[in-house]
Amino acid sequence: MNRAAHVLNGARLLIVEDEYLLEREMADYFENLGAEIVGPVGTVAHALGLIASSRIQIAVLDVNLRDERVYPVADLLTLKQIPFVFASGYGSELEPDAYAGAPRCIKPIEFAVLANTLGERLKSNR
Repeated sequence: MNRAAHVLNGARLLIVEDEYLLEREMADYFENLGAEIVGPVGTVAHALGLIASSRIQIAVLDVNLRDERVYPVADLLTLKQIPFVFASGYGSELEPDAYAGAPRCIKPIEFAVLANTLGERLKSNR
Protein backbone atom coordinates (compact mmCIF):
# COMPACT_ATOMS: atom_id res chain seq x y z
CA MET A 1 0.00 0.00 0.00
CA ASN A 2 1.14 3.53 -0.74
CA ARG A 3 2.90 5.07 2.28
CA ALA A 4 0.75 8.22 1.93
CA ALA A 5 -2.51 6.27 2.12
CA HIS A 6 -2.94 6.61 5.87
CA VAL A 7 -2.24 10.37 5.73
CA LEU A 8 -4.66 10.99 2.84
CA ASN A 9 -7.42 8.77 4.24
CA GLY A 10 -10.34 11.11 4.97
CA ALA A 11 -8.53 14.20 3.66
CA ARG A 12 -10.59 16.61 1.54
CA LEU A 13 -8.60 16.89 -1.70
CA LEU A 14 -9.34 19.54 -4.31
CA ILE A 15 -8.37 18.49 -7.84
CA VAL A 16 -7.95 21.32 -10.36
CA GLU A 17 -7.33 19.70 -13.76
CA ASP A 18 -8.77 20.41 -17.19
CA GLU A 19 -8.00 17.10 -18.92
CA TYR A 20 -11.06 14.92 -18.38
CA LEU A 21 -9.36 11.50 -18.49
CA LEU A 22 -6.57 12.59 -16.18
CA GLU A 23 -8.95 14.19 -13.68
CA ARG A 24 -11.06 11.00 -13.59
CA GLU A 25 -8.01 8.74 -13.14
CA MET A 26 -6.66 11.03 -10.43
CA ALA A 27 -10.00 11.18 -8.60
CA ASP A 28 -10.37 7.39 -8.73
CA TYR A 29 -6.82 6.83 -7.48
CA PHE A 30 -7.19 9.16 -4.51
CA GLU A 31 -10.67 7.90 -3.64
CA ASN A 32 -9.13 4.42 -3.45
CA LEU A 33 -6.65 5.84 -0.92
CA GLY A 34 -9.58 7.10 1.14
CA ALA A 35 -9.42 10.79 0.19
CA GLU A 36 -12.65 12.74 -0.14
CA ILE A 37 -12.51 14.40 -3.56
CA VAL A 38 -13.64 18.00 -3.98
CA GLY A 39 -14.23 18.67 -7.67
CA PRO A 40 -12.52 17.92 -9.94
CA VAL A 41 -12.79 21.31 -11.59
CA GLY A 42 -11.12 22.65 -14.70
CA THR A 43 -11.27 26.43 -14.30
CA VAL A 44 -9.88 29.01 -11.92
CA ALA A 45 -13.37 30.39 -11.22
CA HIS A 46 -14.77 27.00 -10.22
CA ALA A 47 -11.75 26.27 -8.03
CA LEU A 48 -12.00 29.62 -6.26
CA GLY A 49 -15.70 28.99 -5.64
CA LEU A 50 -15.02 25.58 -4.10
CA ILE A 51 -12.28 26.96 -1.88
CA ALA A 52 -14.70 29.61 -0.61
CA SER A 53 -17.57 27.18 -0.03
CA SER A 54 -15.87 23.90 0.96
CA ARG A 55 -13.56 22.70 3.66
CA ILE A 56 -10.44 21.77 1.69
CA GLN A 57 -7.33 20.33 3.31
CA ILE A 58 -5.00 19.80 0.34
CA ALA A 59 -5.01 20.39 -3.43
CA VAL A 60 -3.51 19.29 -6.73
CA LEU A 61 -3.26 22.15 -9.24
CA ASP A 62 -2.70 21.77 -12.96
CA VAL A 63 -0.72 24.90 -13.84
CA ASN A 64 -2.13 25.47 -17.33
CA LEU A 65 -5.93 25.36 -17.53
CA ARG A 66 -6.66 25.93 -21.22
CA ASP A 67 -6.37 29.71 -21.56
CA GLU A 68 -5.60 30.56 -17.94
CA ARG A 69 -2.98 29.88 -15.29
CA VAL A 70 -3.88 28.44 -11.90
CA TYR A 71 -1.94 31.01 -9.84
CA PRO A 72 -4.99 32.85 -8.42
CA VAL A 73 -6.00 29.48 -6.92
CA ALA A 74 -2.51 28.95 -5.52
CA ASP A 75 -2.62 32.48 -4.08
CA LEU A 76 -5.90 31.81 -2.24
CA LEU A 77 -4.71 28.41 -0.98
CA THR A 78 -1.53 30.04 0.31
CA LEU A 79 -3.55 32.76 2.04
CA LYS A 80 -5.71 30.10 3.71
CA GLN A 81 -2.61 28.00 4.57
CA ILE A 82 -3.87 25.02 2.57
CA PRO A 83 -1.00 23.00 1.10
CA PHE A 84 -0.95 22.14 -2.60
CA VAL A 85 1.15 20.48 -5.26
CA PHE A 86 1.46 21.70 -8.83
CA ALA A 87 0.95 19.14 -11.59
CA SER A 88 2.42 20.37 -14.84
CA GLY A 89 3.92 19.36 -18.12
CA TYR A 90 6.39 22.22 -17.72
CA GLY A 91 9.36 22.74 -15.46
CA SER A 92 9.43 25.30 -12.68
CA GLU A 93 11.39 27.80 -14.80
CA LEU A 94 8.10 29.32 -15.96
CA GLU A 95 6.74 29.75 -12.43
CA PRO A 96 6.37 33.15 -10.80
CA ASP A 97 9.06 33.65 -8.17
CA ALA A 98 6.45 33.30 -5.39
CA TYR A 99 6.04 29.62 -6.33
CA ALA A 100 9.60 28.72 -7.27
CA GLY A 101 9.84 26.42 -4.25
CA ALA A 102 6.37 24.89 -4.49
CA PRO A 103 6.33 21.11 -4.87
CA ARG A 104 5.44 19.82 -8.30
CA CYS A 105 4.89 16.59 -10.13
CA ILE A 106 5.73 16.65 -13.81
CA LYS A 107 3.27 15.13 -16.28
CA PRO A 108 2.83 12.35 -17.10
CA ILE A 109 2.03 12.00 -13.42
CA GLU A 110 3.03 8.96 -11.43
CA PHE A 111 0.13 8.84 -8.99
CA ALA A 112 2.14 7.11 -6.24
CA VAL A 113 4.73 9.91 -6.34
CA LEU A 114 1.98 12.53 -6.29
CA ALA A 115 0.27 10.77 -3.37
CA ASN A 116 3.51 10.69 -1.39
CA THR A 117 4.17 14.36 -2.11
CA LEU A 118 0.62 15.29 -1.06
CA GLY A 119 0.94 13.13 2.06
CA GLU A 120 4.18 14.87 3.06
CA ARG A 121 2.63 18.31 2.48
CA LEU A 122 -0.44 17.40 4.54
CA LYS A 123 1.65 15.96 7.41
CA SER A 124 3.89 19.02 7.56
CA ASN A 125 0.85 21.32 7.61
CA ARG A 126 -0.82 19.67 10.61
